[in-house]
Amino acid sequence: MYLPTAAGTSYGETNLNREQTSMSDTETETERFRDLLRDFDTAVLLTHAKEEDLTVRPMVVAKVDDNCDLWFITSIDSAKVREIRDDGRVQVVCQEGWESCVSIAGRASVVDDRAKIHELWKKSYQVWFPKGADDPDAVLIRVRGDHGEYWDNTGTNRLVYAYQAVKAVITGTKPEYNESGDQHGEVDLSGHR
Repeated sequence: MYLPTAAGTSYGETNLNREQTSMSDTETETERFRDLLRDFDTAVLLTHAKEEDLTVRPMVVAKVDDNCDLWFITSIDSAKVREIRDDGRVQVVCQEGWESCVSIAGRASVVDDRAKIHELWKKSYQVWFPKGADDPDAVLIRVRGDHGEYWDNTGTNRLVYAYQAVKAVITGTKPEYNESGDQHGEVDLSGHR
């Protein structure tokens, strides 16, 4: 399935022009996480339906705040709005092939704020909301992350991954992977509000 992104690529294609997101002395894990998160135009939102069932759906990311809060625009009558009002615990996952993946666990809330909708509005939302930013059906979902996790195979990490993969094929072993190295990290987002 072809899902276009704002950059004009589709899921499954890689953005070869993306610069390496690497840790410097001044860059924090949260900044790195936010930079990776901002590379995504779409996400998968997991909500809690009745009992223990999880419901997933793709969503267009309207905005990523500096503190890594996520904003989505949706219909006030949607199942996801009902589920969030019943149980605000959510998970958001974004993935670009084997290149990068981010995950956020946190709490979602439904926000009915016309000024914020106008701030985040993009012409492409007109498909779902024919009356534009003033469509009474449009509301926001704000996800405030408690915990984030990322896997980053961009830039030089891509070369390291490719080397490890080729080496594994040649030697008949598994690739060496350090879950606590440059390619993987976890961040506490609860203190960044």
